[in-house]
Amino acid sequence: MSRLIQARFSLSRFSSVASSRNVRFLSTESNKTDEPFKVEEAETVNMPPLPTEKLLVLGGNGFVGSHVCKEALDRSLTVASLSRTGRSSIQDSWANSVIWHQGNLFSTDSWKDALKGVTSVISCVGGFGSNSHMYKINGTANINAIRAASEEGVKRFVYISAADFGVVNYVLQGYYEGKRAAETELLTRYPYGGIILRPGFIYGTRRVGSMKVPLGVVGSPLEMILQRAKPLSQIPLVGPLFTPPVNVTAVAKVAVRAATDPVFPPGVIDVHGIIRYSQQRSV
Repeated sequence: MSRLIQARFSLSRFSSVASSRNVRFLSTESNKTDEPFKVEEAETVNMPPLPTEKLLVLGGNGFVGSHVCKEALDRSLTVASLSRTGRSSIQDSWANSVIWHQGNLFSTDSWKDALKGVTSVISCVGGFGSNSHMYKINGTANINAIRAASEEGVKRFVYISAADFGVVNYVLQGYYEGKRAAETELLTRYPYGGIILRPGFIYGTRRVGSMKVPLGVVGSPLEMILQRAKPLSQIPLVGPLFTPPVNVTAVAKVAVRAATDPVFPPGVIDVHGIIRYSQQRSV
């Protein structure tokens, strides 16, 4: 009886000491005495750094393209730009962080090297002129870019297109036919990684030579008004004229997110979708 009491006392004392020192014990065999569980120091292994996203902006020295480049740099991406003139005339400090390429989208050999290491492309290429010229710039040039990127294995491609404006489409026939042809090619080549943004009038501060034109003075109030007049856009023929303008920074923000977020839905995003996505907090 005295031995049983002594055994219980020893066990109780042992438990209290173990709990007070916060020691963990591990027993792997029933016939061995419990010993403290020892954790060996982890061995340091030299691992290569995670690959960074490299974004190629087509038309990166233009109004929309320059904002796309800046937005991408703000997200710590490696950013390259391709245009006919090469380096932008923008003197802002961020422009020094962009890799500037000069090339012609109608001659793949002149810019194929710009696609090396690129994980996503954003095309801001477009223009006005005669119907044949507009189709060539908005359609053929972008189709060439989409095909070259697909063949090079680029994962995602974002195309900044344009919203329908009803009767205006007939006046600018080559412009819209070119845009829609490029969209068709993109959705064919990139069914899961192709995103089309269709903004209306894009406002912001434009550079015209040495001058800065603040289009936001008109665009910002119109955006606020026309966002609340969405039902008017359903009126036949003239309804699309009520499409709200959108800030260039919003377009850039959504374009970069679409190019880098693998869960961003593919397909067409209209102006209301652009505004909605731009107001969401980036993850």
